[in-house]
Amino acid sequence: MHSYSTSIQLSLRCLLILVSAAILPHAAFAQGEWEVTPESEAALARGLDWLAKNQGPKGNWESDDLGLVAMGTLAFLADGHAPGRGKYGRTVERAIDYLLTNAKPSGLLNVADAQRDMYNHGLATFVLGQAHGMTGDPRINSALDRSLKLIANTQCEDGGWDYRARRQDHGHDLSLAVMQAKALRSAVDSGLEVPPEVIQMAIASVREHYEPEGISRNAPETEQMKRAGQFTYSRNGGKSSTAMAAAGVVCLQEFGQYDDWRIRKNLDIINAKIEELKGKEPRHNGSLPFDAYTMYYVGQALYQVGGEDWKRSYPILRDGVVGGQVIRPDNPREHGKWSAGAHLGGMSSDLYGTSVGCFILAMPNRYLPILQEGRIEGLSQQFNSN
Repeated sequence: MHSYSTSIQLSLRCLLILVSAAILPHAAFAQGEWEVTPESEAALARGLDWLAKNQGPKGNWESDDLGLVAMGTLAFLADGHAPGRGKYGRTVERAIDYLLTNAKPSGLLNVADAQRDMYNHGLATFVLGQAHGMTGDPRINSALDRSLKLIANTQCEDGGWDYRARRQDHGHDLSLAVMQAKALRSAVDSGLEVPPEVIQMAIASVREHYEPEGISRNAPETEQMKRAGQFTYSRNGGKSSTAMAAAGVVCLQEFGQYDDWRIRKNLDIINAKIEELKGKEPRHNGSLPFDAYTMYYVGQALYQVGGEDWKRSYPILRDGVVGGQVIRPDNPREHGKWSAGAHLGGMSSDLYGTSVGCFILAMPNRYLPILQEGRIEGLSQQFNSN
């Protein structure tokens, strides 16, 4: 069990409660047509309608992956829909009920294969944290408390996480770390307790996934800063991708490391990939500009850094999402969906792809607590592990 400083924890909670009180009652709406267009609003409405019509009576879109069910929930939360209220209130309520009903006494949010423990757990914990921030539902509070303790207790000795909910010497890869990072930050934003040492260890672990070009990753930072480089899937090199570049940026931003020099280097890679999408004709074949996993983190990396990066690249990303949506008014099973594009098929692929497509299009509305807060300087001081 991790120990932590009560004084640091209390000061952190006070800071975030004050921030939350200032921001949560009001969403900062889109800043103009460079963020939201009539076409993107129509695509978002079609996507949410598809999700609502295909949810099923159990509220789980025929899936026992709580992470995917959580993603379906996130799509509605991102557009400001709350449990039991408004057009999609019952849809959101059913999905959250499914998540809470299937939470295990240990706090684990996974009922599928154990190899998916921390994927599903991280995604579901993040979404429940956002729902808690928007509703204050005491049932969610209880589930979140247990799920956060599980994340802390399963953190590996090197600061990462394994696929299974178990603590061991070495975590597996950056894709697991980013899911827990979002879960932890989501909970912190809702005023729930997270041991600072968990965050500090995670930050150190994420930085170890950065690989500079042409020299050792153990070289002095002053040398690494002079070269190109990016985040990789594992600590021992290889398997660099747009997804991992975005995941590393998201982790550092979530933990308040806004000025980390690695962010700029990876964001340049992300922006270059988005530029390649320019000028592509809409195909309306269900494909997202990137696979759903990559899209999810690319959108968040851009948004969190903000400024010119967001203003330049988001419209390209948005229009690519709109142009890939299936438009088949004569076929309700197809009309309004996107597919995940990798590793999944059938309803699971459509659920994941449509959820991510809706989330990306809804981001400018800034309903989610994690999209309202902006830069919180206190996080940098509290969590800086250097």
